[in-house]
Amino acid sequence: VVREMQRNGQLGMKAVGFLDDDDTKTGKLIHGAPVLGKIQALERVVRSQPVDEVVIAMPTAPGAAVRAIVETCQQIGLRSQTMPGVFELLDNRVSVSRLRHVEVEDLLRRPQVLGSFTLSDYINQETILVTGAGGSIGFELCRQLVHHRPVQLVMLGHGENSLFEAQTKLRRIDSSVTLRVVVADIRDKLRLEQVFAEFKPSVVFHTAAHKHVPLMEENFADAISNNVIGTRNLVNVALSSGSDRFVSISTDKAVAPNSVMGASKWMASAIVQDAARRSGRAFVVVRFGNVLGSRGSVVPTIKAQIESGGPVTVTNPQMTRFFMTISEAAHLVLQAGGIGSGGELFVLNMGQPVRIMDLAKDVIRLSGFTTDEMPIRITGIRPGEKLEESLWEDDATVEPTTHPGILRIRERQMPEGAVQTAVSALERAAKKGDRTQVEALLCNLIPSFTPGGESSGGAGGRSGGSDSNRTSVGVTET
Repeated sequence: VVREMQRNGQLGMKAVGFLDDDDTKTGKLIHGAPVLGKIQALERVVRSQPVDEVVIAMPTAPGAAVRAIVETCQQIGLRSQTMPGVFELLDNRVSVSRLRHVEVEDLLRRPQVLGSFTLSDYINQETILVTGAGGSIGFELCRQLVHHRPVQLVMLGHGENSLFEAQTKLRRIDSSVTLRVVVADIRDKLRLEQVFAEFKPSVVFHTAAHKHVPLMEENFADAISNNVIGTRNLVNVALSSGSDRFVSISTDKAVAPNSVMGASKWMASAIVQDAARRSGRAFVVVRFGNVLGSRGSVVPTIKAQIESGGPVTVTNPQMTRFFMTISEAAHLVLQAGGIGSGGELFVLNMGQPVRIMDLAKDVIRLSGFTTDEMPIRITGIRPGEKLEESLWEDDATVEPTTHPGILRIRERQMPEGAVQTAVSALERAAKKGDRTQVEALLCNLIPSFTPGGESSGGAGGRSGGSDSNRTSVGVTET
């Protein structure tokens, strides 16, 4: 970054010096700029030097380290910018153009869990299809996929505007990868058959889903038709067309679900695992919780509330969740897809829990307000929400994998041959709009399902951090 400042005087930026916690660097000159001391010396240094701005060039730093620097900058009235996280720098280019304002994602960032990209060699020179490609997770998967040189990338989704924007962005990243955009609904099996017959994808990443808990409580039939029937259609077409690998994105809300959305995602996972048993192919499920910055998630919602003048709403002051950035989640999904041989349920290790109340205060502070200027209002837990979410059931077996950020979970599965019958029954009940029948079927199929209730907690997997065998995650929509 300093070298680029020196080469490009038009940037109007001059490096006063470095701060680094490595004692051996203190006093040395790097590109003519002195190392003035450790990071803790920031306030002392800026008092004695003509400093206008601090650049945090620490893409693998934990959130606590970034938070300390940002808070010091705010206290002494300095601007601060940061370098994106390591998963955002896929091409390893670090430059002034990559600098951006510090976001809440940077404050929550924990030490990055890096894995070997050789695990994603299964992508190279293959045709890859991503459903929900215009969504937050789908697009980030596509963004990372293009760096692994697929022969072509098929971007399938239902919203033409989001697909158009995603395609435009990806072409700016790498114009050499063949991108094919398909506007289609996964509930339309005939359309899926046409798409698979034309492109013959060998690997499928399935991210398309209805995810908003309260909204799906009101629209239960669509939750079933999209998340369950759509997944069944996609899986069956992938099997019949010869796809070798299928990676389905699941959610913490599928654990001990008390919402139709959560139960529908439980069923979607059962469909994928059943297909792996029947076919012997590498069809796997990857489960994780809240992704910071995804559309409709907590941080963009809080930002929108602040932009409209507030107040910021939080459902419960004690609600805690675990978080992961979009780029890190997509990276680990790619890794899990390479690890799986068929039928596995993988869970991403999400780190330490964060109170939603603390998260809201961080966003308010980063937006330049105090909680007196931008008050927080408690609205109460809504049906289907929990104070804590979990990533596996109480009776699950948790195992490590070859990747430090990925766990394998063994939970009870539906008997062989029962999944397809159950899905057909759900389809009939949903088409009739019979909520009672849908919930009765889900209760019979999912032992831990409690429809329409509120809960103070989830099932197993509530502790995180250094205990890699227990981790949980999720977030309420504020």
